Order: sequence, then C-alpha cells, then structure tokens
Amino acid sequence: DESIVEEAKGETPEETTTEDGTEAKETKETKTKKKKKSAAALEIELKKSEEKAAEMTDKYQRLMAEFENARKRNAKEQSHMYDVGAKEVLAKLLPVVDNFERGLGAMTDADKESSFAQGIEMITVLEEIGVKPMDAVGKEFNPDFHNAVMHEENEEMGENLVSEEFQKGYMYKDGVLRHSMVKVVN
Repeated sequence: DESIVEEAKGETPEETTTEDGTEAKETKETKTKKKKKSAAALEIELKKSEEKAAEMTDKYQRLMAEFENARKRNAKEQSHMYDVGAKEVLAKLLPVVDNFERGLGAMTDADKESSFAQGIEMITVLEEIGVKPMDAVGKEFNPDFHNAVMHEENEEMGENLVSEEFQKGYMYKDGVLRHSMVKVVN
C-alpha cells in the first residue's frame, strides 16, 4: 500500500475530494508541489496574458492611427474634388462674366443708373466665392499667370512688362482659373 510507504516516510495521507467526486489521498508534499506548479503555471499564464494585452494595445493604436489618417485623406480628397468641380463650373462662367463686363462698358452713364445695369453689376461679383481678377498691366510678365499673345517694342516702358490686357485673368483660391491674355513689351 502507498499509505504504508507514506506513513513510513513520516507523512500522513489526507483524504481530499477531487473534481469528479471521488476521494483521493494526498500528502502535504504533494499538495506543496501542486501549489508550486500551479503558481508557476499562473505566472506563465499571466506573462502570456500581459504579452497578448500589449500586442492587442499596439494593434488597437495602429488601427486608430490608420483610421485617423484615412479620415484626413478622405476629407482632403473631398475638398480637392469640390475645388476641381467648382473650378470647371467657374471656368465655363467666365465668358458670360466677360460679356456682362463688355455690356457695362458699352453703356452710357445714364444707362448705368438703371436697375438693369445694377443687376448686371451684382452678377459680376465673384469675389464672394473666392474668384479674384488678376491685375496684369504694368507688372512683369509671368507665364504662370499670363498668356502672351503679342509683343511690342516700347522704349518708355521697361523690358518684359505687360503693356496691355486683352482678356482678364482670374484666380480661384490659390490657383489660376484663367490666364490673362496680354501684350508684352520687349
């Protein structure tokens, strides 16, 4: 018998009930070993859980950063697409604005007081939506803003200056909506 051997070692067995309801005899030494094993197993399990928690935290932070970047990129793309669409529409409206301005220029002073003329002036106001006319006459020629269609020799003006503007250029926000058509002095 095991109990006789264990008693001979000086240890008395204790009866315990196992999970399945049967009784088993364990010594204090066996219990201590099980406790040490279970403590070591719990420490290992704790370390694994901590590592897994750190890994999950890292994944969460990376996903949140990726989501925030995607949200910012989407907002930027939406804004860009809006600007592209607005630019196309505004570019198609500029010839109409030019015609209104020519019509206002052809009116006499008495005609300019009429409500029709005042209505035309209201239509030509584009600055409220970010469209600004470029001033070209007297400034140095810049191919980023001007489209030179004629050259002239003029000793009175400096070199590479815009002497006349044939078609007004416009800026929308920070970009060129339409280049100014100009005559340049050489």
